[in-house]
Amino acid sequence: MDFSFAQATAFVGSLIWPMMRIGTMLLAMPVIGTRLVPTRAKIIITLVLSVLVVPLLPPLPEVEALSLEGLFVSLQQILIGLSMGFTLQLVFGALMIAGEAIAMSMGLGFASMVDPTNGVNVPVVSQFLIIVGTLLFLALGGHLMLIQLVVSSFETLPISPTGIGRDSFWALFAWGSQMFIGALWVAIPALISMLVITLSMGVMTRAAPQLNIFSVGFPVTMFMGFIILIMVLPGFLPRINQMMLQAMQLSQSFVTP
Repeated sequence: MDFSFAQATAFVGSLIWPMMRIGTMLLAMPVIGTRLVPTRAKIIITLVLSVLVVPLLPPLPEVEALSLEGLFVSLQQILIGLSMGFTLQLVFGALMIAGEAIAMSMGLGFASMVDPTNGVNVPVVSQFLIIVGTLLFLALGGHLMLIQLVVSSFETLPISPTGIGRDSFWALFAWGSQMFIGALWVAIPALISMLVITLSMGVMTRAAPQLNIFSVGFPVTMFMGFIILIMVLPGFLPRINQMMLQAMQLSQSFVTP
């Protein structure tokens, strides 16, 4: 069988462009995009999904994959995939910031460990919240919803030189501020409780100046911090769930005209 250069470039474009959108989304999304998943597994998942998506694709633009216009099409696919996965990654960033704030308030800011997903040192409270968020993300099927979203995006936002718009980029930038708002939303019950305990220790120190606040207040603050974490843990789940739902809706808005 003989293949012309145009047929070869068309075949490459029909497979490479979906792989770019799917692969960059998998690299940016939580859980699958972390270091815990081997690179070989990510490549296999990307290749399998791309092969399954190719027969379902709408007509591709008549653009050569190796031309300058084809380069713009490739960049658009990369931006779409990164935008869809990065919105969910910001939710885990909010959990990390919330854990750092809680750890500093209860005196555990010095206790840090290596986060295997990102390879950086984070407080143990942040690691605990990240584990809770990861389990909730998997339990809700967030990874499956993202994969379904990127597959259906080829129908709502076909492969073309004009992909994601300027308004979507501004929405993504605005969502970055939600990382700090969500962190405060998650951590505010524990922070207020620890503030009350700290004020109580200050009143005790004023009432009894001979009381050594450093030898008494530090163990009490840490002990009460663990009790407060146990008490406010049920309230973390609906807040994390709400942030993930908002991130998923934002990802869907990127590929919905």
